Amino acid sequence: METLLEVEKLCKYFQVKRTLGEMTKNTPRTVKAVDCVSFRVRRGETLGLVGESGCGKTTTTKLILGLLKPTSGRVIFEGQDIHGNIMQSTLKHVHREIQAVFQDPAGSLDPRMTIGEIVREPLDIHKTGDTSFRDDTVRQMLEAVGLTAEQYNRYPHELSGGQQQRVAVARALTLHPKIVILDEPVSALDMSVRSQILNLLKDLQAKFDLTYLFVAHDLSVVRYMCDDVAVMYLGQIVEYCPTQDLYEHPIHPYTKALLEAVPIPDPSKRITRPSNLRGSMPSPINIPTGCRFHTRCPYAVEKCEKVEPELRELSKGHFASCHLAETPL
Repeated sequence: METLLEVEKLCKYFQVKRTLGEMTKNTPRTVKAVDCVSFRVRRGETLGLVGESGCGKTTTTKLILGLLKPTSGRVIFEGQDIHGNIMQSTLKHVHREIQAVFQDPAGSLDPRMTIGEIVREPLDIHKTGDTSFRDDTVRQMLEAVGLTAEQYNRYPHELSGGQQQRVAVARALTLHPKIVILDEPVSALDMSVRSQILNLLKDLQAKFDLTYLFVAHDLSVVRYMCDDVAVMYLGQIVEYCPTQDLYEHPIHPYTKALLEAVPIPDPSKRITRPSNLRGSMPSPINIPTGCRFHTRCPYAVEKCEKVEPELRELSKGHFASCHLAETPL
């Protein structure tokens, strides 16, 4: 299947100020938020990007959206590097084709604008159609996400959290983009409405032929939504494979720990033993040498502290960076 979006050895480093006790040191302090990340998103499919808070998921999405400039690497959309030397008109077209839905619906909606104005704003910015066309498009999108015409003149604070997220989805789809980045779109919602939004996103993907990059930390949601999954840890991808393979044959110890943390409603199928995962994620300023996960890994050996593993193919379409996987699946 055709690749729509490709991220190639993407890096984003931030320089931070030294503390008072470090003023005499000449070595700069660098946060490696994203460090040599690569993946592909195929047209019409959904790639899940998962990991703990602070692993670099949101920074990666900001680089794809053009909100941040990469330190190195490329973001290739339909064969063009969006951070390369391309014309402004081409870049504006790319921004039209890549839209986003953010985690906090209330924070992403302007409280001074009505629902109709919020959904219409992308059409106004890109000067698409005349006034009547824009109004008709807004009403059609509101209907597509399950809202009514009566809510056109309401303000965001008059809607529930689920309705606010529907407005954010409608705004993202107004320009009929090719890919939508969903940055934890249901994590801020009540459990009662999460399934509604997820089902809505699935229906809209089929209706508008959408491609999704789905960012989440809840692997139960990822299993329902995604075709492929990339697991991030401390700025790097440690495992990347089809969703079914990830759940049936996880390779990396970090992936296994994430799967063990997924709540299971059926008590007879729950894992009774606690996870062997130790401690918390190290600071991205002081990244451990060798394998970045060795400080928490119950299977770490001496070479894990010295040799940084590479993401390599273990079987067709299944990649992992752990030294435990010495043989293919």
